[in-house]
Amino acid sequence: MNAAVELSPTRPVGINPVAKLLAALVIAAGLVLSVDWVSALTALVLEIALVLVLRVPLRSLLTRGAVLVLAAGLTAVTILLYGEPGGAVHWHFFLITVSDGSITLAVATFLRVLAIALPSVFLFIDVDPTELADGLGQILRLPARFVLGALAGARLVGLLGQDWRYLGYARRARGVADQDRVRRAAGQAFALLVSAIRRGSTLATAMEARGFGAHPTRTWARPSAIGWRDVALICAAFAIIAVALTTSVGTGHWNFIGSR
Repeated sequence: MNAAVELSPTRPVGINPVAKLLAALVIAAGLVLSVDWVSALTALVLEIALVLVLRVPLRSLLTRGAVLVLAAGLTAVTILLYGEPGGAVHWHFFLITVSDGSITLAVATFLRVLAIALPSVFLFIDVDPTELADGLGQILRLPARFVLGALAGARLVGLLGQDWRYLGYARRARGVADQDRVRRAAGQAFALLVSAIRRGSTLATAMEARGFGAHPTRTWARPSAIGWRDVALICAAFAIIAVALTTSVGTGHWNFIGSR
């Protein structure tokens, strides 16, 4: 497993998951520099344009986007009620103060959460975990043990629901799950934890025996590389941040987070 193996350089047509990850990080890093609604709104509009260019499935985007909008809305409500007051006070009750400052900050927070999280939503809709692991190991040179261990764990997450159902069936068959739902759930959760640990230990031993942890080099079944589409996506992320921050500074709304 220490010898380099050259396979076909072809890879699935599309954008490398590592490029998607880097693009999302670039946008997030740029937007956390300032707390203002102009840069967030500008970035959000440009991200929607990027969604159209990438032809992201609309149904999947709306399904995941609804959860994102709900989370952003709850965050904004919290800032609205308990944010730093400023300007005219419109309503005050005990610890709750709604003012011009808290309203502006709530709007900026709502747009900022959407602008930061939206790329992670639409860029990773169709990402294959195996392809992402290939990219992390070959392009970013992350430790193979960490990458492949995380991939194996992600692959096994779906089995937890199936194990939970089977444990419930077994306990009902033995007559120990008819009463006291809280106690039953606690015991079943402990049994699930034990089962997951045993499966993880068995899988780790099997992977080690098959050379998945080869050091310092290992073979990869599917080569992963950065192409022109990947470079274009990363450049688009930098362009989105550059336009958003320039617009914010140009309109006088720039509000560096360190100055708060």
